[in-house]
Amino acid sequence: MNALIELTNKAQDLLDKIKCIDFLGPLLLRLYLVPVFWAAGRNKMNAFDSTAEWFGNKEWGLGLPAPELMAFLATASEVGGAVLLFFGLGTRWISIPLMITMLVAALTVHWPKGWQAVHDPMSPFASANADAALERLSRAKSILREHGNYDWLTEHGSLVASNNGIEWAATYFVMLLALFFLGGGRYLSMDYWIAKKFRK
Repeated sequence: MNALIELTNKAQDLLDKIKCIDFLGPLLLRLYLVPVFWAAGRNKMNAFDSTAEWFGNKEWGLGLPAPELMAFLATASEVGGAVLLFFGLGTRWISIPLMITMLVAALTVHWPKGWQAVHDPMSPFASANADAALERLSRAKSILREHGNYDWLTEHGSLVASNNGIEWAATYFVMLLALFFLGGGRYLSMDYWIAKKFRK
């Protein structure tokens, strides 16, 4: 038993020595999220009138109050957030509105669809209609094989049945929550150098 404890302690000592590169965690979280929020924000910006209409319409949209303001806040959070995350500037601060954006997206858009972003009946969180969705996908593939250029259509990726559940919004929320607590990380964030210079 003592040998096992000693071996475990040595392994832990090795893990403790890699703390010198612990800045990689926050850096990679930030850089992963940059294109996610940049693309989402730019899409909203490029079709701002349609975005605001979708935010406010109760029949086919979200039915939110003050849709122009809400669309502006979501767009500004995502575009501005992508820039700030890239530089690691105000990382904890920008994580707050981005987390709120992810919560609003999860609760207003994705919640009724369940967890999965893409249908998979083998998942423990499979939606009730996953089998039916995959049956429709199989039928669509058969039609495309018979009447379309299926090889060309699937050359760069297979066809999937999107479920549009909360999975991605929840994942981004968790990543942002980690950044909220970790900050931008050492060395490769502006937050680190600003704090080093101005905070005691």
